[in-house]
Amino acid sequence: MRILIADDDFVNRKFLEKMFLEYGEAIGVDNGMSAVEEVVQALEEKKPFDVICLDIMMTRLDGYKTLEAVRDAEEKYNISKESRAKVIMISALDEVAIDTIQVCDDYDAYICKPIVMDKMEELLEQMGYTK
Repeated sequence: MRILIADDDFVNRKFLEKMFLEYGEAIGVDNGMSAVEEVVQALEEKKPFDVICLDIMMTRLDGYKTLEAVRDAEEKYNISKESRAKVIMISALDEVAIDTIQVCDDYDAYICKPIVMDKMEELLEQMGYTK
């Protein structure tokens, strides 16, 4: 499994990279533009990401704009909706504020910071991924 983590918080990014190593290859970037570049490169190499974690509030390109660019790239490379990357949106907003999160069909899950390992593992299991 290939996982991309886009989070401008160094500690969160490194925590997720370490956690995801149990599942496969984990690549971390610190902004949305770099995430889009990684996705396009992976699609060009025919080694797409299985899971993409996007922090909602990032520098250079926020999580929603990054998600839009990722989905556009997948469409350009003729990736079907069923085959595209599973996207987990990550935010510092607590669960009480979750109703303020933009709802769309383009992401698969939402998780609040601080990220609890058990909760992330549960999400991955629901998506069909195991260690």
